[in-house]
Amino acid sequence: MNWVVSGLGAVSAVGGDPDEMFAGLCAGRSGLRELHGIDRTPYRGRYAYQIHDHPDGRDVPGRATAFVADVIEQAATRAGLGTDLRDVPVLVGSGLRELRSAELHWRDKGSLGALSADDLHFGTALRDRFGATDTHTVANACAASVYALALAADMLATDQADSVIVAGVDVLNESMSGVMERVHPVAPDRLQPFDRNRAGVMMGEGAAAVVLSRDAAEPLCRVRAVEVGCDAHHDTAPHPDGFAEAMRAAHRSAGVTPADVDLVMLHGTGTLLNDEVEATATQAVFGADAGAPLMTAIKSMTGHTGGASGVMSLVSAVQSMTHGMVPPVVGLTEPVAEAAGFRIVTGAAARGPVAVAQVNALGFGGMNTVAVLEASTR
Repeated sequence: MNWVVSGLGAVSAVGGDPDEMFAGLCAGRSGLRELHGIDRTPYRGRYAYQIHDHPDGRDVPGRATAFVADVIEQAATRAGLGTDLRDVPVLVGSGLRELRSAELHWRDKGSLGALSADDLHFGTALRDRFGATDTHTVANACAASVYALALAADMLATDQADSVIVAGVDVLNESMSGVMERVHPVAPDRLQPFDRNRAGVMMGEGAAAVVLSRDAAEPLCRVRAVEVGCDAHHDTAPHPDGFAEAMRAAHRSAGVTPADVDLVMLHGTGTLLNDEVEATATQAVFGADAGAPLMTAIKSMTGHTGGASGVMSLVSAVQSMTHGMVPPVVGLTEPVAEAAGFRIVTGAAARGPVAVAQVNALGFGGMNTVAVLEASTR
């Protein structure tokens, strides 16, 4: 596989475009703020990694659609595609899509006006704004956007397109907030990936997009492999063997060895199960080289952006290649034993060249996805 990334887009609680977000990540700036737009009365948690664009503190429908359209335009513009995307397939990964709009419509008993089922589909807005007619949404939970990247690579390989836009998006809603309350014995006050004192995952809002192309005049990096696997081990509990095999398959497909990898963008959700499993799988794959690549987990600053998180990590990895910097993990002071030997960046951003980067994204049901990127020589 040898496709190029020719455009980037991102919006998160840390910044409104890839450059602003990456600068914030490298500065260790957390997007954690008091919860807005959702009635906090039923919940113990008082904070989230939200984008604060709520008018008068009230939530409004269509925010996920607005965010994904924004990052698609950013990426398409950077890639020189413009805003006429009628001939460009668009793939969107999302765990929750426009569930928040449906919640608001139900809560307000239809007072939002003529909200229809069509308004809950990203394709409707993308057709209206960009003329995009070939649009697809996949919902593989937290692995959704990297899964969409694999589909995009298949489309290029089978001559279905010359460029494909891959995006991911999710926003907070009451349903997921309620689920988080049920799974946490204590409401977390921050997300601390790989820290032995972490209390659990916290949700974030955001969207990210990349343009994957056959070639480009100014490629940002090359995608050498995107591996997708599903071990079907458990609905929500990941298994190290399944994820380790996904990493090995990605390395084989990319033609690299663990020793070639300079940077690992860890999934790093801060949950009580995921972090140890990811660290165990990483140790199994990298072995004696486990301490060689730099590692980071940006969810410590963006929160868990669900279906957007994989491509959001990919955008950060591309920026690391471009700028020779790797953001730190905020809040990590006592690593879990399984990750004790890793070169996880903490304190301040690390400086140095990044030629090969690995992006991890895991999803419910045993969905394991891994992308391998290579810095472009032109």
